[in-house]
Amino acid sequence: MGDVVSYSYEAKVSVLGVSWDTLKAFGAVSRETVLEMARGAKKLLDVDVAVSVSGIAGPGGGTLDKPVGTTWVGLVANDGEWSREFHFGGDREQNKTSSADAALQILLDYLSGKLKK
Repeated sequence: MGDVVSYSYEAKVSVLGVSWDTLKAFGAVSRETVLEMARGAKKLLDVDVAVSVSGIAGPGGGTLDKPVGTTWVGLVANDGEWSREFHFGGDREQNKTSSADAALQILLDYLSGKLKK
């Protein structure tokens, strides 16, 4: 149906309905944020399943708590919500590819009935 690229906090809030409180408390790269992003995309696009990704691809932007390569993937469907955290070790392009692969894998796992509630 569509997609949303919401790099900034402002876009996450205005387009996807992510709470400022969530972003301030947990940051963009967090379980809480990717689930709110997926909920917002699901509602915005009026779909049964939505997947979201937020990560630190690099080369900069990492912290001790969230080093470069830290990525969260969220999936929200009519029957539940799931999230996974990843720590990729590549360069920016490799981390972006790994993030896309992880998003597709969680969707495949959901569609195959492999995600546990």
